[in-house]
Amino acid sequence: MLSYEVVEHGKPLQAKLRETPVPQGTEVLVRITRSGVCHSDLHLQEGFFDLGGGRRANLSDRGIAPPFTVGHEPYGVVAALGPQARGVKVGDRRLVYPWIGCGKCAVCAAGDDHYCLSPRTIGVARPGAYATHVLVPDARYLVDADGIDESWAATLACSGLTAWSAIAKLPALAPRDWVAVLGCGGLGMAAIAMLRARGVSNVVACDVDEAKLARAREQGAAAVVDSRAPDALARLQAVAGNAVAGALDFVGMPATAQLGIGALAKGGHYVLCGLFGGEIALPLPPIAQRAIAVRGSYVGNLRELREVVELARSGRLAPSPVQLRPAAQVNECLDDLREGRVIGRLVLDFEHADPDRPG
Repeated sequence: MLSYEVVEHGKPLQAKLRETPVPQGTEVLVRITRSGVCHSDLHLQEGFFDLGGGRRANLSDRGIAPPFTVGHEPYGVVAALGPQARGVKVGDRRLVYPWIGCGKCAVCAAGDDHYCLSPRTIGVARPGAYATHVLVPDARYLVDADGIDESWAATLACSGLTAWSAIAKLPALAPRDWVAVLGCGGLGMAAIAMLRARGVSNVVACDVDEAKLARAREQGAAAVVDSRAPDALARLQAVAGNAVAGALDFVGMPATAQLGIGALAKGGHYVLCGLFGGEIALPLPPIAQRAIAVRGSYVGNLRELREVVELARSGRLAPSPVQLRPAAQVNECLDDLREGRVIGRLVLDFEHADPDRPG
């Protein structure tokens, strides 16, 4: 099998040929056809998350060290089954849920694998989908996404799921309420479309890129705010009539956090998903006085992914803009993402990649 691997943090991925795994027990081998390129892959390539104040959360401290294969938005074809695998057959085309837990703890039993303290996440703790083949522990992590464009379907496993789960953490919205979407990359575009599909028309998109703001309008945002503007907070509050009930932060840096939290009306919720990095200082009394909620949201569970897939299949969800590129362009894709040159999502085409030849 062909795999594009992090062999040294901060360096380009390298093409490697590995033995194609043979599924055991309940395992399923999936021949990857599409693999989404997520911003989190940049952190995995770099080897750390920025905690602010010169502090880092190093992957090595979590037992993740090169070489390893990233990629946590897999779509492909069932290629082989372990002797105890049930529920799929060879040739089935499936979306892979990557946020797999240990399968034994109370958290996993409750259906929240993504909160498991002993994760088996594909593309992080296990070899990922920047490869021609991925080994999945059990067929229950495979989702039928028939009828949905495969390139778009692959992105639902992370950006779609993350946006959907974050929206679910907002308070009940009244007709006058607004939701601010901070960051109009792949996650933000998905969130705008999902909010509109759920009947929320008062959506304001915030970004530093005029092209992304223009695309956000096309995606369904009722208003946009340039978050670089010195008076961005005042503009956001004016657009929303001081009724920002929810702020979804898909960037996760001090500037977006301050904008989102500052714009909230009383009782509003700020939901952080982005992992750009940094830290903020929050005075405590106003949190209580404004009755606001500040919380994080990390991807989502398998039930939520199935909900996203059904919404996409219904035709009520506007697809995010997707660019399909050859798998061999993986490093160019990561560079474009790092430099902010991508509108929507990038997806790698592994269907036409030769599993027996590097590059």
